Amino acid sequence: MKPSFWARRAHKWIGLFVGVQALLWMISGVYMTVVPIDVIHGDHLAHAAGDALQAATPRMDQAAVMRRYPGITSFKLKRLLDRDVYEIRQGAQVALVDAANGARISPLERDAAVALARKAYQGEAEIVGVEWVTKAPQEVAKRAVPMWAVRFADSGDTTLYFSPDSGDLLARRHSLWRWFDFLWMFHIMDYDTRSDVNNTLLRVAAAVGLLFALSGAWLVFYSFRWRRSA
Repeated sequence: MKPSFWARRAHKWIGLFVGVQALLWMISGVYMTVVPIDVIHGDHLAHAAGDALQAATPRMDQAAVMRRYPGITSFKLKRLLDRDVYEIRQGAQVALVDAANGARISPLERDAAVALARKAYQGEAEIVGVEWVTKAPQEVAKRAVPMWAVRFADSGDTTLYFSPDSGDLLARRHSLWRWFDFLWMFHIMDYDTRSDVNNTLLRVAAAVGLLFALSGAWLVFYSFRWRRSA
């Protein structure tokens, strides 16, 4: 049989194999280029910037804090919910203590998580749910648990995640981010963690896509050659 016959057959069957994935690559790529990354990150939904420290506020001496909590490897002074606190680290453990008297205030209670969420949230929707998370859902799978999840009744189903140990805003999640994450899964072909951009399935699909392009080039070559011969 002529080489052009095999070129057509190879191009057809490889196209059938890789066509669906190529379409998913295009759809996910369009979404990623159309929706600004700042919107995906949810920067417009919640601000994580802390308040300025109060100069006149009485504070416990740092040496006294270190004596009270042995094994501190680092600490930092910050403003949290209208009071100064020390964020201390003892190895991998993080805790908050009142800067005025040294009393430990973490893990933060539900009311503190609600107050943090209301302070950070930039919308006008009401809170519709507060959850103590001990098993991280897919959308925050890389964050350490436990954490507080505070959900708002806006059009994007915004959820803010806070650390009970440091009071930090860990993640902003909303509908546009969730669509991005869903399409990203197809884009990199990692259907488990959605983070491995160097997985075997993606390599195979990329290699097959290259074969598809090469078979098409082969077909074009023989098509022009046939025309010249005619």
